Amino acid sequence: MLLVRLIYESFAFAINSLRANRLRTFLSLLGITIGIFAIISVFTVIDSLESKIRETLDEMGSDMVYIMKWPWSPPEGETEYPWWRYMNRPVPNMEETEEVLRRGNSVESAAFIFGFSRTVQSGSDKIENVTVMATSYEMENVWNLKVERGRYFTENEMRSGAPLVILGADIANQLFSSINPVGQTVKIQGQRFRVIGVYTKKGQDAFGNSMDKNVHISAVKSYYMLDVKNRDRGQMICVKAKPDVDPDKFMAELAGIMRSIRRLKPMEENNFALNEVSIVADQFDQFFVVFNLAGWIIGGFSILVGGFGIANIMFVSVKERTKIIGIQKAIGAKKYFILLQFIFEAIILSLIGGIVGLFLIFIGTIIVTYAANFEIALTAGNIITGLTISSVIGFVAGFMPARSAARLDPVVAMNSV
Repeated sequence: MLLVRLIYESFAFAINSLRANRLRTFLSLLGITIGIFAIISVFTVIDSLESKIRETLDEMGSDMVYIMKWPWSPPEGETEYPWWRYMNRPVPNMEETEEVLRRGNSVESAAFIFGFSRTVQSGSDKIENVTVMATSYEMENVWNLKVERGRYFTENEMRSGAPLVILGADIANQLFSSINPVGQTVKIQGQRFRVIGVYTKKGQDAFGNSMDKNVHISAVKSYYMLDVKNRDRGQMICVKAKPDVDPDKFMAELAGIMRSIRRLKPMEENNFALNEVSIVADQFDQFFVVFNLAGWIIGGFSILVGGFGIANIMFVSVKERTKIIGIQKAIGAKKYFILLQFIFEAIILSLIGGIVGLFLIFIGTIIVTYAANFEIALTAGNIITGLTISSVIGFVAGFMPARSAARLDPVVAMNSV
């Protein structure tokens, strides 16, 4: 009951202080509001970005290895990326993909893939700079592609380079908004392709890529459209491991297969890169740690200023209520009662500033999500963090004023002017 009474009285005093000194209170609480806004807004953006990136990496596959010409990171133990060592490496090709599938005991599926930009046209409607994704047949299994309308390629259609295409959802809507795209014809680089399907709409990933804005054709067909074998166009082999396969064993097997295919001698360096999604995940983990630290530093100064503002309010409040404190102590109020009363008041005042900051963040997330088409959410964890920081700042800022109030002599306090 005492705790409830303390909280009630402290809340009443805090509200009265707000009403009596609106401008002073507003300016003092502004520091807490800005501090909480700065810290929690950074955390909110980082959490939303991290969630989106991890979702993207999960879609790329934690059990996936990308065989490429270029590694995603510098060699282990080095900080500089030695691009000159990789320039003359051969690019992966379709034949190597088939060999990986044939020889790999731990391989569930593997697909050859690369992309290039072209104009896609249907009648008088056309879309420029569309990413044309050229792949082998296994791409559906490797990336878990889902066809919403129509069907996927058959293996024979892929191998023969049939003039067929599957459209991304956005491409289909722009070219065939009022009719069913399946069975229609589009032109890519002057060549006709029959539409056999439309992929399920998925939206953009964290890196700005989207299957919705791509079109998908056979890699064999692309050989008649551009030079693939002699030029680096980002060719890679996406290899998916069987369930419960040890990652190290999987990597060692792929390295052995690729060295055998390319006939490398025992002492020769690999002329290919085995890129794992975990490499990218580790790099982003370091990035998020630095960014969170920056959030604390940015908001910390505002929080510090806000703490001084709360302390100022509380010292003024102690001064204004000195006679009341004297009367309370004269009729038997204990020191801890006075101490807790002012500490609770400081915490409540600080929480008000924190709640206003969180409310502004909530409004900001709605505006950014709507305007930028990127979902940013204020999570329960960040709300709790914001309220906890506010409470701690209120306690720290209010302790010294509360202590000075609790130590007042009742006779001197009642006779104060």
